[in-house]
Amino acid sequence: MSEAAQAGAGGRGAERFARPLFLATIVTGSFLLFLTQPMIARMALPRLGGAPAVWNSAMVVFQALLLGGYAYAHFLARLRPRLQAGVHLGVFALAALWLPLGLTAATLPPEASPAVWAPWFLLSSIGPLFLIVSAQAPLMQRWYALEAERGEPYALYAASNLGSFGGLLSYPLLVEPLLTLREQSLLWTAGYALLVLLVAACALTIPARAVEAAPAQDMPAPPLRRILHWMALAAVPSGLMLSTTTHLTTDIVAIPLLWVVPLGLYLLSFVIAFAEGRKTAELFTRIGPLVLLIGGGFAFSEGSAQPLFNATVGLLLLLVVAAALHAELYRLRPAAGRLTTFYLAMAAGGALGGLFCAVLAPTLFDWAYEHPILLLGAALLLWQRPFIPWAPDLPKWSRFALLLAAFLLSYLADMHVFGWVDRGWAAIASILISLIVLHFVGWRVMFTLGLLALMLSYGGWTKLYQSDAGMRTRSYFGIYTVSKRSLPPARLLTHGTTLHGVQSLLPGEELVPTSYYARRSGVGQALASAPVLYGPAARVGVVGLGAGTLTCYAVPGERWRIFEIDPAMVQLARTRFTFLPRCAPTARIVVGDARLSLAREPAQSLDLLAVDAFSSDAVPMHLLTREALAVYRRALAPDGLLLMHISNRYLDLEPVLAAAARADGWTAALYTYSPTMIEASHNMTVSIWVAMSPRAEAIERLRAASGADRALWRPLRLRPGFRGWTDDHASILPLLADWRSWVPVVGGRE
Repeated sequence: MSEAAQAGAGGRGAERFARPLFLATIVTGSFLLFLTQPMIARMALPRLGGAPAVWNSAMVVFQALLLGGYAYAHFLARLRPRLQAGVHLGVFALAALWLPLGLTAATLPPEASPAVWAPWFLLSSIGPLFLIVSAQAPLMQRWYALEAERGEPYALYAASNLGSFGGLLSYPLLVEPLLTLREQSLLWTAGYALLVLLVAACALTIPARAVEAAPAQDMPAPPLRRILHWMALAAVPSGLMLSTTTHLTTDIVAIPLLWVVPLGLYLLSFVIAFAEGRKTAELFTRIGPLVLLIGGGFAFSEGSAQPLFNATVGLLLLLVVAAALHAELYRLRPAAGRLTTFYLAMAAGGALGGLFCAVLAPTLFDWAYEHPILLLGAALLLWQRPFIPWAPDLPKWSRFALLLAAFLLSYLADMHVFGWVDRGWAAIASILISLIVLHFVGWRVMFTLGLLALMLSYGGWTKLYQSDAGMRTRSYFGIYTVSKRSLPPARLLTHGTTLHGVQSLLPGEELVPTSYYARRSGVGQALASAPVLYGPAARVGVVGLGAGTLTCYAVPGERWRIFEIDPAMVQLARTRFTFLPRCAPTARIVVGDARLSLAREPAQSLDLLAVDAFSSDAVPMHLLTREALAVYRRALAPDGLLLMHISNRYLDLEPVLAAAARADGWTAALYTYSPTMIEASHNMTVSIWVAMSPRAEAIERLRAASGADRALWRPLRLRPGFRGWTDDHASILPLLADWRSWVPVVGGRE
């Protein structure tokens, strides 16, 4: 055999390993990328605080770094292939100066806004590492395409998103529960080293004949209109993933770790859309308009009455619509020579979608209007063909007449025009609207307007009315609604599906503490007893203002400090409820993350501290770690009382405090308040409070002050094998399980 033939045979043999090698490289890079985001967020939590504004800023940082990585890959592809490899490996070596993965030593200045300071802090901590790792998906596909015989490179992008999906799921399910933050950092560093070796191996596969010439341009530069189309097709699913999360947790059900599901489905939509087998992608493309019509119609509805059904519909809608739009992206993909341009446009579109939902929407809207807006955007972009056989034969004027009828039916259905037949009429009207909109499938603008009419029929007009009436307030921290209830008459403050305060409107009961804060609740007994326990000048701190209910335990002479993260909540408590203005008008309010604020307070400056910051899925983990409890202990007097509100629909937080009490020498007791029928009729609700103190005598005095209810204070119960939470290691996963074995030992005698 000649030398040339032997070389050719050897090359073909090596090529057998090219595809598995590139697949492994891309999957490893994407896995590390989606492991980085939750890991860094977890590391930064004690440093920056748990403000959602901070994490909105962090989301923008991650999107910007991803865009930067794709831009780096795009411009690197302009160099000669072997030079690309040398530069890329050199940048890998430079970024390694930021290893092991972690945060810089910088601390948040007292006068700085976390939402503004956080991006610079995150960029300086992980910027180079995140940027270089994010470049693997487009750059490795470009290198793979240098050898024409290897075939279509875009299918590798499906593998990239499969790796991202694996990284996303592995963190809450495996990495966080099993490893400390230091161990997580070392694991990531080892993964980085593996990625460098894989990239170097990929560089060795670059064809020798590609050394002397710049990469060939396989097609003319795409026109601006096509680039904008790519960006739109990427922006809508990216934004829809975030808006679906907001919609589910705000108006349907707030379950811990629910945010993982929309993000995971978003990544799976890429796997479907870019896979070599096209049957599933084609199916989703064909059914996309129908699924959008069925599921998108509920965009304005409040689905808390049927949370499982509505959550399932919302998630299915996200998967189908995202896969259909991404499949359209795949259909419009350019030849391999313009691959990096394509991915750069995709990244820019994804960043714009995230920016719209994370930053602009909370500023522009008082409700999650971004969700229906993005669904309407999807209706404009989806591939469509007529569904009703005779629809193409309808004259234009009849389509406009049908559209007008749809909007009229929509208004009549949602605004309760026909009194006692409201429910039946609304259902009939919505069915009629759906049948009308089916005639518009295939005409994108008409279909979009028809979908809008259907959305409005399911609560949309009501939402617009509430916005116009000023019933809602939105900030980076959530969407708050102030409403009235007639039986019994009361004013309610809700955050999505979670109740945050109730004020009775019955004469003489306006200032009576209600809901979780009733006088027979754990916190009620402690605060009512404060003058007995600590004298007439007791120093009281409250974390979490809500409607201001707790302030009505204040008596003249006491000094109150309230720590509240959201300025909008302070405004609501002062203007829409009368607890705070009438009961504690001189209370000092400190705006900011409670842990950071308390760390700046003078030591031993409080006699009693009530922490009321835990509800639904929003569990500020950094407020429950042993380090956080040390901050509270520093702020309390030696015989002070710490009251922790741990009522939660999905998590049992008792083991967290039990483990901390055992480890750090707290004495603790738990009080479960269940209102009588009469109390419930006066707006009292079930609550669970834990009292903790460095001294056992303080807990005994609290029990004694509780009178007939003293026996209801019981010791905390440890969970076997559960070590509690620290800044270095914490996971909510064990608390979601159905544990039945308990050991009652912490906090004193039964």
